[in-house]
Amino acid sequence: MVQANIGQLEIEISQRIIKLYHDRLGKPPSQIICHFFDTEIVISLEDSVTQVEQTLLKGGYDSLAEQVRLYLEKIIKSELKSLIEELIGKPILDLMTNTNLATGRTGIIVVLNQLPDVRNAESIPTREM
Repeated sequence: MVQANIGQLEIEISQRIIKLYHDRLGKPPSQIICHFFDTEIVISLEDSVTQVEQTLLKGGYDSLAEQVRLYLEKIIKSELKSLIEELIGKPILDLMTNTNLATGRTGIIVVLNQLPDVRNAESIPTREM
């Protein structure tokens, strides 16, 4: 099997997350950005808030909308972790998510123990000590 390069892997992760959000939340994000930085993956989703959450916000039920989002993130977090581990072939140390309901953006940070096996690993930005 031909090893992917880092750009191809970022695209594949993005496409699979879009599908996951569509399948589980009924709404894919309108845009997704995924980048490896050293042993972390940073993912940004635009327009990731569901219609139900938007309706709750418009009705003045902000805390209920926030609670719904927290539960949704808990539910899909394990699926996100499995999906990314499958694609990169390495275990994930930590996966954190946060959604700003006011802006409709979701941020996902994935912490890895080691980089995935890719053709161009040297192109992944690393931290300077």
